[in-house]
Amino acid sequence: MIHSLFLINSSGDIFLEKHWKSVVSRSVCDYFFEAQERATEAENVPPVIPTPHHYLLSVYRHKIFFVAVIQTEVPPLFVIEFLHRVVDTFQDYFGVCSEPVIKDNVVVVYEVLEEMLDNGFPLATESNILKELIKPPTILRTVVNTITGSTNVGDQLPTGQLSVVPWRRTGVKYTNNEAYFDVVEEIDAIIDKSGSTVTAEIQGVIDACVKLTGMPDLTLSFMNPRLLDDVSFHPCVRFKRWESERILSFIPPDGSFRLLSYHVSAQNLVAIPVYVKHSISFRDSSSLGRFEITVGPKQTMGKTIEGVIVTSQMPKGVLNMSLTPSQGTHTFDPVTKMLSWDVGKINPQKLPSLKGTMSLQVGASKPDENPTINLQFKIQQLAISGLKVNRLDMYGEKYKPFKGIKYMTKAGKFQVRT
Repeated sequence: MIHSLFLINSSGDIFLEKHWKSVVSRSVCDYFFEAQERATEAENVPPVIPTPHHYLLSVYRHKIFFVAVIQTEVPPLFVIEFLHRVVDTFQDYFGVCSEPVIKDNVVVVYEVLEEMLDNGFPLATESNILKELIKPPTILRTVVNTITGSTNVGDQLPTGQLSVVPWRRTGVKYTNNEAYFDVVEEIDAIIDKSGSTVTAEIQGVIDACVKLTGMPDLTLSFMNPRLLDDVSFHPCVRFKRWESERILSFIPPDGSFRLLSYHVSAQNLVAIPVYVKHSISFRDSSSLGRFEITVGPKQTMGKTIEGVIVTSQMPKGVLNMSLTPSQGTHTFDPVTKMLSWDVGKINPQKLPSLKGTMSLQVGASKPDENPTINLQFKIQQLAISGLKVNRLDMYGEKYKPFKGIKYMTKAGKFQVRT
């Protein structure tokens, strides 16, 4: 299955490698570096790279490439999902997943990777089980290990490992019993010059943080479950119940986990929450051009759009820009030709705008196409697909837990053509 794992930073240095079967030479990564050079951005590196004797499968997260080396054909999504699980585990253990943190906790990293794969096949990938096998690092434990020469490896086999619910350990106790759910939706869209939607889809997830005593059995129902398309569940969800009743029934893992991820691709279900009015003009035989954009809310159900950042890659012929924003701050880099405008919150009574002129190269021909505008934004307490949780019930335990649900919509790859 998976022979080796290489961790590569953004400057192209291999700062950690782990081999489960035979040792694979670092030179295999040369094929990856070639693909990286051809890609304009880190996100555009192909996730699967065939080489004469191996396949390289990679994911890019937290400015680190996680590259798995395999020698025989396997379902690529299987390996990619495992790599994402590795990143999530590191984040869970260390708080953040970054190169300095991984280097500082290199012993724990190797111990965790040793447990996650057995001879190249996934073994223990649930955070709860791993934390019983390998204790997360703390300052006190690090000091004790240094003095006594002991390790973070646990003495006993995890209690959940042998049960029918391996994702949950037994004998969990909390003084405050609480279950929180976050519905987070990312909207990817391309809007054309006239404001019509070319393509739009929503990638959504429901993240949970459940801290409940004992072995609770939860059911989560939705007002409109038919919205959910192309759904992927955590192993704890009883799939037959979902198929027959469209209700999520599960014994939850202890702590934080991703309950499900889903996809809404039907154009009529995807509401576009913002609009951009733009007037960008380049004139032939003139060294000046006009630039004007206004951002406003649309179909937000009265919720505020915040954290708005507008970026645009200007044509090479633009030497400089003299712009005045009605709110927020803007920057223009004359070298990379990147315009960035940090808008902040949108006030519907006074829409933010950015107006001014562009200095163009003298004698240069008019650009073939106008620049595209990219948007980032967040809307709290709104799931743009219209998904709503109806109720959460608990069975199998006597106490009443505290329950909470939060919605958020944010921009994924949101592009407006001008």
